[in-house]
Amino acid sequence: MSNRKPEFAPLWGLDVKDGELRIGGQPVSLLAERAGATPFFAYGRDLMTRRVEELRTALPERVHLHYAIKANPMPALVQHMAGLVDGLDVASGGELLVALDSGLEPETISFAGPGKTDAELTQAIASGIVINMESHGEMERIAEIAGRPGARPKVAIRVNPDFELKTSGMKMGGGSKQFGIDAEIVPQVLSRLGDLDLEFWGFHIFSGSQNLRADALYEAQEKTLELAAGLAKHAPAPPKMLNIGGGLGIPYFPGDKHLDLTEVGDGLARLLPTLGPEFDDTEIVMELGRFLVGEAGIYVSRVVDKKESRGQIFLITDGGLHHQLAASGNFGQVLRKNYPVAIATRMDGEATESVDIVGCLCTPLDRLGDRMELPKAEVGDLVVLFQSGAYGLTASPTAFLGHPAPIEMLV
Repeated sequence: MSNRKPEFAPLWGLDVKDGELRIGGQPVSLLAERAGATPFFAYGRDLMTRRVEELRTALPERVHLHYAIKANPMPALVQHMAGLVDGLDVASGGELLVALDSGLEPETISFAGPGKTDAELTQAIASGIVINMESHGEMERIAEIAGRPGARPKVAIRVNPDFELKTSGMKMGGGSKQFGIDAEIVPQVLSRLGDLDLEFWGFHIFSGSQNLRADALYEAQEKTLELAAGLAKHAPAPPKMLNIGGGLGIPYFPGDKHLDLTEVGDGLARLLPTLGPEFDDTEIVMELGRFLVGEAGIYVSRVVDKKESRGQIFLITDGGLHHQLAASGNFGQVLRKNYPVAIATRMDGEATESVDIVGCLCTPLDRLGDRMELPKAEVGDLVVLFQSGAYGLTASPTAFLGHPAPIEMLV
């Protein structure tokens, strides 16, 4: 093999000094000592702050940023994000408690997701947050529950649009979906809402996630605003909030390119003035999770064994899919592709060895990198998986095979 630099998806905010990866200004080897064990996740405060600053610069001033806690609900991370953004979005009663601890005003917190239990709806009503209703039946339950404590719930309608976000990694709207109320029946739901003791707050329209094309986002946002304008004519009051979702993606694989934020911002600057006067006082919300924190996190495991099997070299680590399911290719990928991976203390090294990186689990699914061309690594070296700040630990089967949970740290 000819010596050359390892190939990654384009990385953002990468800090290397003396050949070693650093995050939050700290060498990864020092963080491993600080953690007391491997594997661990580390999330960079400065990278999250920088990402929000980039968005503030690129997007129209009218756009409010919300952090979707489901991307990473680590309490310390949520607390940091709460100081940067305008609101939080939750998807369970447990996340709601984390959001309320942040100190943000309840009306800047929203709760979305199908299958909210009566207990969760009671929590939401008592907390004074905005409930994004996913069905007609949920609306009736909210009204019934609210009648008991005497509160007047703030409610928004999550709309299942009749369009999709093209080229998105995960489609959240269009066709038949468990999410939201089909756009064509929203007018009758709004009519019924006017008869109930509920405070209409606005609309949540989200058609897809993980998109790297500004033109596709523009098309979806244009349709979103058109749909919202049409539905507002049936509303019992002008909408206080219009959540246009997010959909902004990050690069994971070779060939991916970073999204052009300037193009996204310019598109929204052209579109927002097309909203009618009924939206003059409406807060426009962009709800983002992965885009805010995904590139700010790394997952670090240690090589515990190195072996050759019929010509292929394996680096066996103490990590695995039980902590980072997505990187193993078992979280939505049809064809497995490698996340960007590096040897933390050999960042300046040439790619001299083709290796498979695997975890410690007794299953062939536990693969963190296939045929990765990397600097030569030995037992004891630290393997870093990038793009690990979102949908990492809490999106993984941590109890599988009884291994201990990893450390998480904000640095």
